[in-house]
Amino acid sequence: MEHPYGYIKDSKVYLKGFLNQEDRVIGEVKESEASTIKYFEDRFALAEKKVADLKKDIEENQNKGSFLMKLIHLREALMTYDALGDFVPLIEELNQLEKYLNEIIHTNRERNLEIKKELIKEAEAIKDSTDWKETSEKFKDLKMRWIKTGPVAPELKEEIESAFQNCADEFFDNRKNYFEGLALQADENIKVYEALVVQAREAFAMHDAKQAFEISKKIQKQWKESGKVPAERRQPLWDEFSKLNNRIFSRFKRTMQNDRAPRLRPFEVVKKIEKLAEEMSYLAQGDSTPEKISKAKRLQADWKTLPPKKPREAQQYSRLFVFFTDVVFEKSFLNKLARSKYDNFHDLSDREKNQIKINIIKDLIGRDEKELNTVKENAEKFHSHESDFETMLYRKLGAYKRKLDVKNHILKELSNKN
Repeated sequence: MEHPYGYIKDSKVYLKGFLNQEDRVIGEVKESEASTIKYFEDRFALAEKKVADLKKDIEENQNKGSFLMKLIHLREALMTYDALGDFVPLIEELNQLEKYLNEIIHTNRERNLEIKKELIKEAEAIKDSTDWKETSEKFKDLKMRWIKTGPVAPELKEEIESAFQNCADEFFDNRKNYFEGLALQADENIKVYEALVVQAREAFAMHDAKQAFEISKKIQKQWKESGKVPAERRQPLWDEFSKLNNRIFSRFKRTMQNDRAPRLRPFEVVKKIEKLAEEMSYLAQGDSTPEKISKAKRLQADWKTLPPKKPREAQQYSRLFVFFTDVVFEKSFLNKLARSKYDNFHDLSDREKNQIKINIIKDLIGRDEKELNTVKENAEKFHSHESDFETMLYRKLGAYKRKLDVKNHILKELSNKN
């Protein structure tokens, strides 16, 4: 049985050769020659559809060059495809499509080459930068733009890729060397800080407060002039260093005060403290005035001339002095607060002024009570066997209680006026 593009011989189906190919067997007769011919004609229709679909995809898509390999594979498949039909027009159509795609790819590669050359210029301009953070971000941006840009001609790919990568490698190698150098320098710097801490310990252990203070000043200056190290490595050393120097200074200050203070005998110190407490108690009575504040400051100056360690017999008077000092300055603060809250405070009657102060002091007491309760709750949750911590906590609680006692004392005095 004959067919325009094939024939049947000895129950075998042949496709006539095309494009320099010989006739070849594409199948066998199954049920009848007519049905077999129809089967292979239908298969050719499928081949035509594949070519038409590919052409449509190329027309409708932006990235046309991505279909080139699919086209080549389809053309190769058609050369050995088992079907009856005119394959030559299909092959020629694919050849024309290939030519069209190659032109587009060539144009795109030329454009991509120009874009990548510009990216290389940008990379070369910043490769020697030492602004590590900003330039690192710029290289990340360049890399993303490079990736998004399509390929160049295969024969230029290695050259163009190497040119860009060399710029990036040079910058990141420089950055790596810089930070490695910083790390090495930090290791050397940390040794300097450690040595200064050792000197601070030795100075703190000295009996001569003045000599320890001179050393402290010297090593603090050296600390400021020392090189950089990461904060997490420097901070623990600084905590100990500053604590030691603060203690050295406090001891030196006490020593100087003792040296300047007149050498009073214990009973004279007691009498002096008693007198200061009585005078401060007098100033604590009634409303606060600028004259009272001035006198209170003079009494504080006198207090500082006394020996740091007070006689046991003077403890009660010492507490009274501190308490009434707080009362004097708390009243002054209360006046300032009342005037700041009420612009017409001066124009009010004494009774109105008094009531305003009562309201303010009650608010302050409420705030202090909350803070004291918070400190107590935290103290119960966190226990430490370190004596320094226990002492600090005891002093903190004592300070809050004294603040409350002072405010309650003022509240009682104000309430008695109404």
